[in-house]
Amino acid sequence: MKIHPLLWVASMVLLTSFIKKEKENERAFIRENLTTADIQLKAMLGEMKTSGRYPRTTDSLGKLVTTDIYDWTPGFFPGSLWYAYEFSKDPAMEKAAIQWTEQLEPLKDFTAHHDLGFMMYCSYGNGYRLTGNETYKNNLVQAARSLCTRFNPNVGCIKSWNVFRSWHDSTVYNFPVIIDNMMNLELLFFATHITGDSSFYKVAITHANTTLEHQIRKDYSSFHVICYDSATGKVLAKETAQGYADNSTWARGQAWSIYGYTMTYRETKDPKYLKAAIGLADWYLNNKNLPKDKIPYWDMNVNEKGYTPGARSYTSHVHTKYRDVSAAAIVTSALFELSTYAGNKGTQYKTAAIQMLHALGSRAYKAAPGTNGNFLLKHSVGSIPHKTEIDVPLVYADYYFLEALHRYDLLLQGKKLYN
Repeated sequence: MKIHPLLWVASMVLLTSFIKKEKENERAFIRENLTTADIQLKAMLGEMKTSGRYPRTTDSLGKLVTTDIYDWTPGFFPGSLWYAYEFSKDPAMEKAAIQWTEQLEPLKDFTAHHDLGFMMYCSYGNGYRLTGNETYKNNLVQAARSLCTRFNPNVGCIKSWNVFRSWHDSTVYNFPVIIDNMMNLELLFFATHITGDSSFYKVAITHANTTLEHQIRKDYSSFHVICYDSATGKVLAKETAQGYADNSTWARGQAWSIYGYTMTYRETKDPKYLKAAIGLADWYLNNKNLPKDKIPYWDMNVNEKGYTPGARSYTSHVHTKYRDVSAAAIVTSALFELSTYAGNKGTQYKTAAIQMLHALGSRAYKAAPGTNGNFLLKHSVGSIPHKTEIDVPLVYADYYFLEALHRYDLLLQGKKLYN
């Protein structure tokens, strides 16, 4: 059956008009969310003033909880300010982003734990991306050097915490590596680009390879904590710190792994990392316990048979299946990037990311201006085993939500996320 030329032209015009309208609607959705973010961040700035403390969450009364700069989370607030400035071009927001970033300068020499990527790259990294400030670049390179002091060649990993105590008994491990640590490799890749020093790159890929071998299961779910012998590199235990059980899959841990291996593929173009990112993403998206809106429960195996929390964990006392919006925000941002590398599967990941982003931007999860301690998103979980930050806002959920909005906006404009 032949289609009349005029009918074909008319159908193409209608299709083009529909696509254009859809893009306009989506960009309006993005603008609305970024405008709300601007309002909330300015309100939080008014509350924080210049205390040198950094917002993290709220307490049981809804009051703001802050940290000093040596917590793992202070980089997220200035990172969010940079994303807000990138959208609004408001000089006042830029001034605030500069102030809250530069207060973190002492961290360039910090070596007490592994989270320098979160602390410095989310803050100084976005600042350097938007300003080209040479001091920011130099601070990031020094932070990368500091991070590398925690690398052990016998293990092939960057040490995460200084010690980890099992939830089962009094056993203490002295070389724990958590899946979150994949996120800090981006700082090392940045230092490689800036300095040309391949030692940063070697540390990053060695850590990624060791993690891929021991921390990612055959089905592409992930362990939270791997405990190594620092002298031999032998795996001593595979446990959880913030998840439901050792053999369960902590939702935010899976999110870190999807994001981490997507980023590692971007920086190396090694297909084994893309294979890992795809496997990890597919495991998440196809999981039978993932709710319809794809905003996960805090652990993918909560209350399931065959999964037993440690004796000391508070998890056994919590029967509500709380959602973790922070995990969803991280996955959403990661899927937008993964969609650009995954060939024929790219559309599937982009569609899932759009669905999740709209869910996060809905009334179910996004706070009304002036509420929620001035955080953007509700219903995150920090650590149920530790009886802390249960069904509250979290500063890093907001950061990755803003990053996802920016990534989606770039894709709608036909721009590359990374050159």
